[in-house]
Amino acid sequence: MDLQAAADILADHRLQPGAFPGLPKVLRPPDLAAARRLQDAVHERLSAPLGPRIGWKIGCTTTVMQRFLGIPEPCEGGIFRANVQDSPGWFPAAAHHRIGVECEIAVRIGRDLPPGEHGRDALEAAVDAVLPAVEVVDDRYADFAVLGAPTLLADDFFQAGCVLGAPVTDWRGLDLAALSGRMLVDGAEAGRGHGRDVLGHPLAALAWLSATLARRGRGLAAGEIVLLGSLVQTQWLSPGAHVAIEIEALGRVEMKS
Repeated sequence: MDLQAAADILADHRLQPGAFPGLPKVLRPPDLAAARRLQDAVHERLSAPLGPRIGWKIGCTTTVMQRFLGIPEPCEGGIFRANVQDSPGWFPAAAHHRIGVECEIAVRIGRDLPPGEHGRDALEAAVDAVLPAVEVVDDRYADFAVLGAPTLLADDFFQAGCVLGAPVTDWRGLDLAALSGRMLVDGAEAGRGHGRDVLGHPLAALAWLSATLARRGRGLAAGEIVLLGSLVQTQWLSPGAHVAIEIEALGRVEMKS
C-alpha cells in the first residue's frame, strides 16, 4: 500500500467532501494496523489546511452506535483545530456531503499521559475538565457500509468537527456513568442516553484510547480534547436545523447546520 498516495486521496476528499466511492483496491488498508499507519499520514497531510490535531474522537463506544454502524469495536479519529468551535456553533450543511450530529461527553487532558495502559485513578488525575459536546460527522461516502472498518478508521471515522460547551473543572464529585443526556433537533427530542452507555463508564472509553494509542507509541498530551462516544444514535440534519444537547450537571451545547 502506497501510504502517501492513499493519504492524498483521503485528505483531498476530506477538504471537498462528496459521494466518495472508496480507495482503489491497491490502496485500501487491509487491516486496522495498516489503517492506523494510513491515518497518521492523513493527519500529517491535513495539518497544513486544518491546523494541528488537537484531540481525538472515539466512535462506536455504545451498543446503539455499534449496531447502527455494524462495527463491534471502538475506533478512534483525529480532531483538528480548524474544526473546533465553542457553543453556539455553526457547521453549514452545504459544506458537507451528509451532515450529522452526536451527543457526547468530552474530557480535556490537563497533564501529559505517557504511553501505556492506565487505571482509573491515573486517568482521573490526568483529566482537568469534563465538557458537554456535539460531535459533527459527515457521511462523505457513496455507501459507507461497503468500505470496511479499516478505510473508515483511516479517514477518522466520519469526523468533521465538534462544538464544545463550557468546561466543568469540579467534576470529580459527579458520577459520570449515571449522567443522563439528550439531543433535541429543532426543539424535538431525538434521543437520550446515559454515561454508562459508553463502554460502561465514560472513562473506560478514555482507557481504551490510551491503550490503543500506546500500541502506536503515543500518549495523550496536555490540552487535548477527547470525545468519548455518542450517547444517542447519529442524527442526520437538514440545512438550517437547530441542534441542542443537554447533559445532566455538565450543561447545554447548541449549533446550527
